[in-house]
Amino acid sequence: MALNQNVKNLIQKLGEAIHESVSESEHIAGVVKNIREQGFDVLLMLEATIGLNEVDLDEAEEVEGEEEGVEGPFTSTDLNFLKSLRISVSDENEDVSDENEDEMDTTS
Repeated sequence: MALNQNVKNLIQKLGEAIHESVSESEHIAGVVKNIREQGFDVLLMLEATIGLNEVDLDEAEEVEGEEEGVEGPFTSTDLNFLKSLRISVSDENEDVSDENEDEMDTTS
């Protein structure tokens, strides 16, 4: 897939917006300040992977129509995003929060 200059510019703007959001976050600044108060310097490096899939307009309309009738908490877009983060959803009917609590419970 060849990207035109307009799309390249938009991707660059997205990267700049992500950087600006992190840089200006009061919450992140507060946590960094707390770490520094503990005697440590902080170097924060983030990696963002931006994936693009060219969408056929006819196909996009079909998918939108299908998603309206989707049952469960995730759309196909949600599932694709989770997959890109290497997160799998084994059963859409499972309560994900209960599953995560079980995995994080290390007190036994």
